[in-house]
Amino acid sequence: MNDLTFAGIDGIIILSVFAIGTLLVGYLSGRGDSKIQDSLSGYYLAGRNLGFITLFFTLYATQYSGNTIVGYAPTAYRTGFSWLQSISFMTIIIGIYLLFAPRLYVIAKRRNFITPTDWLTHRFKSKGVTLLSIFLMLWGLGNYLLEQLVAIGQAIAGMTGGTIPYQIAVLAFVFVMLAYKWMGGLKAVVYTDVIQGLILLIGIIVFLIGGLYLINGNFADVTRYIAENEPAKVAVPSTDVSINWFSMLLLVGLGASVYPHAVQRVYSSKSEKSLKKSLSRMAWMPPITTGLVFIVGIIGIKLYPGLSTGDSEQLVGMMANSIATINPFYYWMMVIFFGGIVSAIISTADSVLLSFSSILSKDVYGTFIRPNATERKKVLVGKVSGVVVVFLLLWIAWNPPGTLYEIFVLKFELLVQVFPAFVLGLYWKRLNGRAVFWGMLVGAVLAGALTFTGYKTIYGIHGGVIGLGLNFVICVVGSYVVPAFTRDKMVEEDLNPSNLKM
Repeated sequence: MNDLTFAGIDGIIILSVFAIGTLLVGYLSGRGDSKIQDSLSGYYLAGRNLGFITLFFTLYATQYSGNTIVGYAPTAYRTGFSWLQSISFMTIIIGIYLLFAPRLYVIAKRRNFITPTDWLTHRFKSKGVTLLSIFLMLWGLGNYLLEQLVAIGQAIAGMTGGTIPYQIAVLAFVFVMLAYKWMGGLKAVVYTDVIQGLILLIGIIVFLIGGLYLINGNFADVTRYIAENEPAKVAVPSTDVSINWFSMLLLVGLGASVYPHAVQRVYSSKSEKSLKKSLSRMAWMPPITTGLVFIVGIIGIKLYPGLSTGDSEQLVGMMANSIATINPFYYWMMVIFFGGIVSAIISTADSVLLSFSSILSKDVYGTFIRPNATERKKVLVGKVSGVVVVFLLLWIAWNPPGTLYEIFVLKFELLVQVFPAFVLGLYWKRLNGRAVFWGMLVGAVLAGALTFTGYKTIYGIHGGVIGLGLNFVICVVGSYVVPAFTRDKMVEEDLNPSNLKM
């Protein structure tokens, strides 16, 4: 792969266009709107005014970003047909959203929640639950942001054949992201998400068509090749693999549903109807997006046999360069798709960073350090803290600790421990703060200990799922054994089914 299509000026030009475009959107989004700079709701929730179209595309661009395109295809390449699970766990995430998001939206709108922690603080009135949930959410967000920073470098380095080095790519677009976030907040992210979502969706379809062209449209030949040369990748999964598949469904389905930035999208919805409509349309996206990316990874097994783990991480870039040589149409589609991937990664990273800084500014600074600070001051603290966090993560992203898939799993092991408090608390009045605290703590410690001592799975079950199981047991048993200290009238009102309709 010495003669790479994107190694010339066109790849750099399209990257520059997308960078300038996002900066312009950030500037126009923030210009003349004092609420963005002076209001937590304006900056972090876009004024709670996202309609069906904008909400759908911001959810889509957030859920299907750098990791989906750049990370999932290499995982399919390395594991084979068992990676079909990626379609199912993306579908389960939407099902879990529909289980609790509309109910949470009603309460959040009534109580003016800004961060996900606001719900837990309101529900349990426990400083321990609040602080522990802040830590777990920041852990998940930090890992997710690291994932996006690594994806930026992998995407650009792969698609330019190293013309733009990994480290330079990460550094340049981090500056773009910080400027963009500073000026426009969530409003800027949402506007660009609509464009990026369309580019990603169309680009993935064209990418797959181009990949099929490279194999002469004969996918059956690909499966025969894999069966003859790498039979393990088409074999019926073993019991351990099947258990691991189910474990991944739980880990990702429950963990991703309480992504802080996704929860804040729920808060940002204009109405409950818009929220439900957006989520119902999102249910169609896993086969169209993750399914097509899976097929791309399988095609890559024949096109580029024998890649190492590190080399396979640049599979999408290699294939994009091959597709671009077919004819001028594919060339320009790949150039645009290339820029769209990078731009979408930036958008997701920006969204994660917004959520991270909102928790630091409101829940940490505004609650425990300066409770009397103005909202403008809190917004400023969030902006500055976001810059500091990004540069700390840059030091890690400079030499990434693993593949995108490994980083992807790592964030869920602890984040998923928030799920019982978050969702069970919406449905079960008896659930109390002390049981929730000890459930989260024990579950997180167990999951962390298993993960960091090398026991990532036990009989195929992820450490995070084992910790989650113990977490649920403690929450349920503890709530029956130890009654809640007090009954809060506002919480009782919020959990009353008759009050859960707008």
